[in-house]
Amino acid sequence: MAATLIYCYDPMCSWCWGFRPTWIKLQKALQDLIDADQLTIQPMLGGLAIDSDVAMPDDMKHKLEGTWQNIQSSLGTEFNFDFWKTAAPRRSTYPACRACYVARDTGLEEEMYHAIQEAYYLHAKNPSDLDTLMECAEHIGMNPEGFQKTMQHVKNEQLLEEEIEQARHLGLNSFPSLALLIGNTLTPIPLDYQDHSSMLNAIKKALS
Repeated sequence: MAATLIYCYDPMCSWCWGFRPTWIKLQKALQDLIDADQLTIQPMLGGLAIDSDVAMPDDMKHKLEGTWQNIQSSLGTEFNFDFWKTAAPRRSTYPACRACYVARDTGLEEEMYHAIQEAYYLHAKNPSDLDTLMECAEHIGMNPEGFQKTMQHVKNEQLLEEEIEQARHLGLNSFPSLALLIGNTLTPIPLDYQDHSSMLNAIKKALS
């Protein structure tokens, strides 16, 4: 029976952006186990903030900008701080999460995740806006019209909310989170943002 490594994330979570290089290294290091059918990786969307058209209050903007500065100074992660001057931020990550959910059906979830992160953190575009998400969809080769229709379907059927509820049920309440599911046993994997080897060792230990 293959174990499942659950990666719980939100595409607009700045710590997920900071974790990205180490997460890529960890996935590469796990490739042998994946090829041997001992492990599968299952992304799960966390959903930081519900749908909202309300402009973000100034105190929250300053708080989040401070988080970006903290991540940049501790991890060396690149951010484009123009976002806080030029965009009209809203506290709403569900649309970006839905975009990743939609891209999953065509095997492009990771590509969508990265496209959203780069649009947001490097190009100061707002992934709370459908226009930005449609640009990302087109960028990774999806049909923008079909993408928009499926986004609406996922919203109408509350499919994202079901997945978020599942993540909460598993106790995956912070993003990013890693947990290894073997049968009915869920083992949290402590994160190391700068070195993948401790997480790799923890996964191998749990598998043995």
